[in-house]
Amino acid sequence: MKGVILAGGSGTRLHPLTRITNKHLLPIYDRPMVTYAIEALVQAGIQDLMLVTGGTHAGEFLRLLGNGHEWGIDRLSYAYQERAGGIAEALGLAERFAGGDPICVMLADNVVERTLRPAVENFRRQGRGARILLAPEEDPEHLRHLGVPELDGGGRVVRIVEKPERPPSQFAVTGIYFYDAAVFEVIPRLEPSGRGELEITDVNNWYVEQGTMEYDVLEGFWGDAGESIDAYYAVNDFVRRSGANKP
Repeated sequence: MKGVILAGGSGTRLHPLTRITNKHLLPIYDRPMVTYAIEALVQAGIQDLMLVTGGTHAGEFLRLLGNGHEWGIDRLSYAYQERAGGIAEALGLAERFAGGDPICVMLADNVVERTLRPAVENFRRQGRGARILLAPEEDPEHLRHLGVPELDGGGRVVRIVEKPERPPSQFAVTGIYFYDAAVFEVIPRLEPSGRGELEITDVNNWYVEQGTMEYDVLEGFWGDAGESIDAYYAVNDFVRRSGANKP
């Protein structure tokens, strides 16, 4: 299995902090944000990684990470997204890197308390299709700003709704996804959303329609440090107190 870390986007929700750098290079506690995603994948047994970024500060990732060996990466590749065309478009840049292998995709502003290894092993056993990681979220107001799964009585994903007015469950879809090679056949067929981007929710719903979507519920803390200034500092405070990516 290979890992793809998505570290692009304009970071407008973290202005003015992102006027001078990519948001994924901002510090979380004592080191750059992106290194937590790297650590999460490496500790889960994924050491062949591609980092996808864009914008005017892309070169700073090379200065920080180099060949990746310092961070436990066997092979680190880079891809550049010319414009902010959405998460699915960014993922599409990793097709040749993936080379038909299954992939774990992680948005670089996601920070988790516990190891991803159980989910990685579950997807290896699954063998095909896709797998998403969910996080419990009881606040309906927060869920209205996230992707939310609708589950049937048997615990299967019926659909994923983006920013629902009436959240169909008390789970948020985190920015951590697993896909088989079919994902690169799906992405070129997507239509841009109203904001002109290729949406990862459309990819996930394709797998739901095929009946090959599974999920795990994360244990412990999950935070999206790029969601807002308040979320950024909340993730900082948690990591300072409790750490991240623990066994």
